[in-house]
Amino acid sequence: MDAQRFLAEFGHIANALGGVQRLREMILSLAVSGDLLVNDTPQDARPLLESIVEKKRSHKDQKRVVQPQEPLRPGDIRAPAHWAPCRLGDLVLTITGGGTPSKSSSAYWGGEIPWASVKDIKDHKYITSTEDRITEDGLKNSSSNLIPPGRVIVCTRMGLGKLVINQVAIAINQDLKALELPSEVSVDYFYILYRTRNIKGKGTTVSGIKQDQLLALPVALPPIDEQIRIVAKVDELMALCDELEAQQQDRRKLQNALRQSTLQAVAAATSPHELQTTWARLDENFGQIFQAPEDVDDFIAEMKNLAVRGLLELPSLSPPAINEIKESCDKLRASYIESGLMRRQKIIGAANSDVSYPEHWAITPFDEVAIVIGGVTKGRDLRNRDVITCPYLAVANVQRGFFRLQDLKMIQIARDELEKYVVAEGDLLITEGGDWDKVGRTAIWRGGVESCLHQNHVFKARIPSELLLNEWVELVFNSGVGRDYFAGASKQTTNLASINMTQLRSFPLPIPPLEEQRAILGKLSSLTERCMAWRNLLQRKEELGSLLANATIASLTGIAIEQEEDVPMKAPQTELSAPLRLGQTPDTKAQAPLASILARHNGEMNAKDLWQRFGGEIDAFYAQLKLEVSKGWIREPAVAEMRVAEAD
Repeated sequence: MDAQRFLAEFGHIANALGGVQRLREMILSLAVSGDLLVNDTPQDARPLLESIVEKKRSHKDQKRVVQPQEPLRPGDIRAPAHWAPCRLGDLVLTITGGGTPSKSSSAYWGGEIPWASVKDIKDHKYITSTEDRITEDGLKNSSSNLIPPGRVIVCTRMGLGKLVINQVAIAINQDLKALELPSEVSVDYFYILYRTRNIKGKGTTVSGIKQDQLLALPVALPPIDEQIRIVAKVDELMALCDELEAQQQDRRKLQNALRQSTLQAVAAATSPHELQTTWARLDENFGQIFQAPEDVDDFIAEMKNLAVRGLLELPSLSPPAINEIKESCDKLRASYIESGLMRRQKIIGAANSDVSYPEHWAITPFDEVAIVIGGVTKGRDLRNRDVITCPYLAVANVQRGFFRLQDLKMIQIARDELEKYVVAEGDLLITEGGDWDKVGRTAIWRGGVESCLHQNHVFKARIPSELLLNEWVELVFNSGVGRDYFAGASKQTTNLASINMTQLRSFPLPIPPLEEQRAILGKLSSLTERCMAWRNLLQRKEELGSLLANATIASLTGIAIEQEEDVPMKAPQTELSAPLRLGQTPDTKAQAPLASILARHNGEMNAKDLWQRFGGEIDAFYAQLKLEVSKGWIREPAVAEMRVAEAD
């Protein structure tokens, strides 16, 4: 390896995403290929290997490992000429399996003997204790064995590739094997050697590797003094990696602290001038305090909190028309009660809130400005009723700000219930339960599925007044303010939480004047769009950095480090080669987010860019696009211009 070139390239390798881990992997690979040390007076390792073979022949233990017979092929192993190519089994004297004492006998458990299973084989090099212990009777009445200190414990089922060196006598279960090494093989060097093997198992439920396959893995044995020097050099370089990693973590902490303090300064602004000053400071330092995609995600979430508290836009001083909003809700509620769509409900007040809002805003219980209706319950008795079958939205379908519409399930209801349970365009859907941090997820229904219902674990809220925007309520519920309320109000168990209709109806909803709602939503959309563009750049930078680091390592060492495949973002399977163009201008109350984005970009944009700025799942994007095309807000694209998107 060219040391000078490596030093020149070191910076971008180390600073790439996962770069330090790649350096660790490279160090190990160089160690077992003979490229880590300069050896001017090499000794031949073949006599050492012959000594091991002779020891194995004279070993009387029934657990002794038979030497693999299949010869190595050229290219199976990369090593210096003075090293001895062989197989893993050539370096192992004995191999011992394990077992599990009967769980039904209390006499076998809770003793003094440490008993190891896969869960005990962690990332540490040595093992000195285990979660479980067994008794002498447990050891005698099972196929487990007591393993003396100094053996190498490897996983042959689940956790493949993991290993530890036991420093105390332990028993092991059937998923582990204990390898006894001869004195000609350093246990510490074998630890390095094993970690660089490509151990692949088979199995439909649990992956495992057969003993013969494990022992047949190709390796190369250096002389014993070289093994010791390699171990020392690896330890030295790994310590440097630890130090580099700690420095990177410290730098990230400083960046996070700077970002948080800057955001807190924005949130703490008490005057329009102070707000403008803190925003200007944030704008100037944007590139320094946002270094990773997740930084931008955190910032977008914080912007939503600032928006809900009225800190994104200079406030107007006129109060909202709260009485008119409530009157519209009262009229709709009365008509629903009269028609039998809902029962008369007990009047409730707003829950307590310690959130500070602008003085001219109104704070009112959600129930006074929206009609909240429960969904259809599964498994009802519908005998002797005229029934129809419709798709319905469950909790999993309702995400924060969008819907997952693939694989919608169907349910039967009485035909005369359709008006009550059907979801209308513009309705808010709010989840009742789920993981504690996912309660109260809210999205606006944009249409696209005919006669779609909502399940009883998804609330439907309908806002009749044009003076209160659905997008504003969606923002409030999905912001930190809404999430904190729902998390605090919910009934929580170990893993799940849920809210009831009363808690939703009593949500203390902040309501700015209509023009201020529009201004805040517009500012948030503009900032989010800019943030997403910056996030995409950071994401691409990380991807290119990783590719460059891998390519550099491969060119320097000849060792190709496999890139772990991330779950790709679900992209459109089709793409419009012609741009999408703005059609008729929607009115201010229309739910037309795509047309609004097009309007801000001179009325024209390709489908992929529009989808990325939309920010939701691709299914939600296609449903919204279909809706807005049908409304005439976006021009119908030519069918002939539709083509399959090429793979990146």
